[in-house]
Amino acid sequence: MWTPERYRRLVRASGWYDLLVTIAFVTPWSFAALHGALQLISHRLDLPGTLPPFEPMHMLMANLMGSIVCVWSVLRIRHPQILFGRYDAAGRLLFATWQAYALSQGATVLIAVFLALELAWCIAQLLPVRETAQPVAAEAPPTV
Repeated sequence: MWTPERYRRLVRASGWYDLLVTIAFVTPWSFAALHGALQLISHRLDLPGTLPPFEPMHMLMANLMGSIVCVWSVLRIRHPQILFGRYDAAGRLLFATWQAYALSQGATVLIAVFLALELAWCIAQLLPVRETAQPVAAEAPPTV
């Protein structure tokens, strides 16, 4: 069981993790560099599965995903609310589902590393949080 303060630290840490892992997806140039590095790693380790070349529509989807995940990450870093952790756990379950599906369709096994991390973050963020007697200021919705 998490204390509210420890859970908020977990939410913030998951935000930092996501930001670091997805920042390269934000632009076509940074994603092209990441894609090349992942292809090299997959080839050097002789891993099963494929990492296909990206067409413009694939690149667009990767950049959109990277952009929204980075925005979501910054929100959790700046406002680590319990509610955001619960929503993040749901998102991670969706990501893990589609990563598992991609693996079942022959995608590179490099995805398995990210799948394991998604599931670990998801489980951690689904664990119960101890009730507090008084509202915590960090739980107030962010104001614009």
